[in-house]
Amino acid sequence: MSETLLEVKGLKTWFGQDEQPFKAVDGVGFNIRRGETFALLGESGCGKSMTALSLLRLNPYPASRIVAGEVKLAGDDLLPLSEADMEKIRGRRVSMIFQEPQSSLNPVLSVGQQIAEVLQWHFKLDKQAIYERSIELLKSVGIPDPQQRIKEFPHQLSGGMKQRVMIAIALAGEPELLIADEPTTALDVTIQAQILDLLKAIQQKTGMAILLISHDLGVVAQMADHVAVMYAGQIVETASREQFFNDTQHPYTRKLFEALPSEQKREQKLTVIKGTVPPLNQDFTGCRFADRCEFAWELCQQTVPQWIDNAGHGVRCHLYDPTIDIAETKKDLRVSSSKLSEVVPTDTALLQVDRLKVHFPIKKGILQRTVGHVKAVDDISMYLRAAETVALVGESGCGKTTVGKGILQLVPVTSGRVRFQGDELTDLSDKALKAARSSLQIIFQDPYSSMNPRMTINQVIEEGMLTSSIKDPQEKQRKIDELLERVGLRPDIKHRYPHEFSGGQRQRICIARALAAEPEVIICDEPTSALDVSVQAQILNLLRDIQHEFGLSYLFITHNIAVVDYLAHRVAVMYLGRIVEQGYREEVLNSPKHPYTQALLAAVPKINAETKHQTVKLEGELPSPANPPKGCHFHQRCPHVMPVCRETYPDLTQLSRSHSVKCFLYEEDYHGSTDSN
Repeated sequence: MSETLLEVKGLKTWFGQDEQPFKAVDGVGFNIRRGETFALLGESGCGKSMTALSLLRLNPYPASRIVAGEVKLAGDDLLPLSEADMEKIRGRRVSMIFQEPQSSLNPVLSVGQQIAEVLQWHFKLDKQAIYERSIELLKSVGIPDPQQRIKEFPHQLSGGMKQRVMIAIALAGEPELLIADEPTTALDVTIQAQILDLLKAIQQKTGMAILLISHDLGVVAQMADHVAVMYAGQIVETASREQFFNDTQHPYTRKLFEALPSEQKREQKLTVIKGTVPPLNQDFTGCRFADRCEFAWELCQQTVPQWIDNAGHGVRCHLYDPTIDIAETKKDLRVSSSKLSEVVPTDTALLQVDRLKVHFPIKKGILQRTVGHVKAVDDISMYLRAAETVALVGESGCGKTTVGKGILQLVPVTSGRVRFQGDELTDLSDKALKAARSSLQIIFQDPYSSMNPRMTINQVIEEGMLTSSIKDPQEKQRKIDELLERVGLRPDIKHRYPHEFSGGQRQRICIARALAAEPEVIICDEPTSALDVSVQAQILNLLRDIQHEFGLSYLFITHNIAVVDYLAHRVAVMYLGRIVEQGYREEVLNSPKHPYTQALLAAVPKINAETKHQTVKLEGELPSPANPPKGCHFHQRCPHVMPVCRETYPDLTQLSRSHSVKCFLYEEDYHGSTDSN
């Protein structure tokens, strides 16, 4: 057995100096061995990031303070050390990759300068040695053309590139322990696969340990050797990866698994965790999860559960306490779920998009002459039937959001036609278009930025009713109350402001605002990308319920394949402004044809209890839509590239009545003549 590198015992980090402090981290303990990956799993607000910051004594001071515990790194207790001594630890023996690279990188320093800071602080190197080591680090994290990138600034890099630079900075000190706080949350599934593969490769090469903080069970299944689940400031379950995924024990952990969307759950509602996390400024007399647990009984409310360890699988729950007789309670631990019949779309095309193009001019010089165009959407055709959900999937930057905005005429359309119920939207006057938009609504990715922070929730929803037939003020208020109840919120919250709500609650408010216009089509732009799995389940259930009740159609823009599998009827795969494959959900997801679709699906981390899932690594990043490659746009990254791919863009090949693809592999003249890239 390998040596223990990090030992954490009874760690407590509290906020506030009054008699009832907020106990963000309340008695956390775990061990990490050299060379292993230890995953800390849980929802937002459970204390994962604060635990990580406390290990490095980076918790915000004086707002918070570490009041108890031990943090030993190879036997050295870090908590009593002076700040000067901690500066020698941070970045050298322990490094951290923060959740949001854009806010973690200094915008006024180049990539090279930010790596050099670490090397200058921890090593006695001359200028040339620092430059050579920086180039070596950028190469090691897979950044192409490091001699050029080292001179660039964070704003000139993509999200995946910024995360790689963060990793390079973290590795510059050759740490024994790397803390990775949600390192792939904001990344596409293909870039996520690259980053996770990179971390594993570096770990195997250097032997460093990794503390991985995540709420993604797929990522944890792929990366972790040991797993700990946090809830309300405490660890409630810990086990090896095999034990954890084969025999999940704590009711909270079971709920997280049940909330995951999948194809198998299409005919049922997703399991949600009722209620909210309890306030952490109270003294708990029982289990912290008791009010939300369907297996709780009187003892759970009255007695704090002990930590029970069984062959290395630990759990904080009365159900597994051998000293308590719970035969009657424990006899059935199945999680119930309600059946939901699938919505059947009609045969009528409600919305038709024909050869849509949205090109943004690139202007330079004093006279702002147009020197080129960003081809965000470049010749797209699709349709949406009544009561149907069409998922539009692809990497960030491929033009998915611009398609939604182009359909609604929220951005200037370069060419193409958009027909809704027979009306040509691109030809309508502003007044007529405004009236048509009441039937076409959009739910944006970030609910907070899409609401006016100076407006109450009542005003936000009322704004959506401007084109409604309801004019009587009292009737409007009744309708607003009804909409709030419909999305699972109490009507009495309508006089509060957006900042007073959680991310999931804000997204529900945006759904209520969209429904206020009585639409027939809703464009959902990544509505669950920033949400925890349990909150995501609530939103997906709500969208399914609304579709059942009102017969709505959804254009669902996402890069979450599990959500697509659960919600969509048809799927369109987009790459660099064009749809490369589309068809029914089971055709595209179960039998993908385009190499990009295959890579996209293969990059999705899967929960596999037996072996760690091996993803197919898609090399490189999305080319610039301002300068798309000649021929097939995907040929630079395609494992099946042929000479013709570099010269000509493929035509549409109809594989079946509903399944089509744009790829030379399926054209009879070219099939089978592949070469290496």
